[in-house]
Amino acid sequence: MDINDLRGLATVTTMIGFIAVVAWAYSSKRKSSFDEAANLPFADEPESAKKNTEKQDDE
Repeated sequence: MDINDLRGLATVTTMIGFIAVVAWAYSSKRKSSFDEAANLPFADEPESAKKNTEKQDDE
């Protein structure tokens, strides 16, 4: 076994890991969790700020 065999094995291992991460990220089971995480920046917004934003949109 020489260095080129190790490089090939490392490439295959990395490719399998990458495919596993992509499959995990695009899994339909994770959609609700990702949607919840996407809305986290808006979760701590006070109600008064939301009302002010709505008023500005109406004008």
